[in-house]
Amino acid sequence: MTDYIKVMIAEDHSMIRDGLKQLLELESDIKVIATCSDGTMAVEKYKEVNPDVVLMDINMPVMNGLEALEQIKAFDSGVKTVMLTIHQDREYLLKALELGALGYILKDAEASTLIEAVRSVSNNQTYIQPIMARELVNEYKRIKSGADDPKSHLTEREIEVLKMLAKGMLNKEIATALFISEKTVKNHISNIFRKLNVQDRTQAAVYAIKNKIVE
Repeated sequence: MTDYIKVMIAEDHSMIRDGLKQLLELESDIKVIATCSDGTMAVEKYKEVNPDVVLMDINMPVMNGLEALEQIKAFDSGVKTVMLTIHQDREYLLKALELGALGYILKDAEASTLIEAVRSVSNNQTYIQPIMARELVNEYKRIKSGADDPKSHLTEREIEVLKMLAKGMLNKEIATALFISEKTVKNHISNIFRKLNVQDRTQAAVYAIKNKIVE
């Protein structure tokens, strides 16, 4: 039995990955035993090294962090995962929790927040960065109020994307305006279509205009 927390880092940006590793290993009770750069590698590496905690980026190539978590969960229902993301987005948070993540923090979090998250999750405790915990409160309030207006299900970011979509902006233009990738824009648009029960951009734009989301 080891006297330290074995951590695996799954992050596609090498500088961030190396920085996280160095930061974690400043702590005497934490040891990074593996790193990987995409979701598929994370699934395979998890089976190989059996870490105590997985620090998993959501947006990775080949297979994203949520898909990787789902596959690892099927292999080991007891996996303890901290999701790491740039998205202050209720949709991602709820999906991560639904898939069994115990932790959820933003990439711009303080070092102390990261360390606390890893230690909490290693003890099988849930750790959600306070700024994101508010999103859970908002979701609870929404459910409690029985809101059935489709647009009430949209996140703030999805509303931003919908406004731009309704103005005729292309995915590339939306991505540039919001400083996100085109792939992320596509994901947001898919979520918008599903939540509003529309089939294409034109129907989404009509909905936005009718409901005064955009003038």
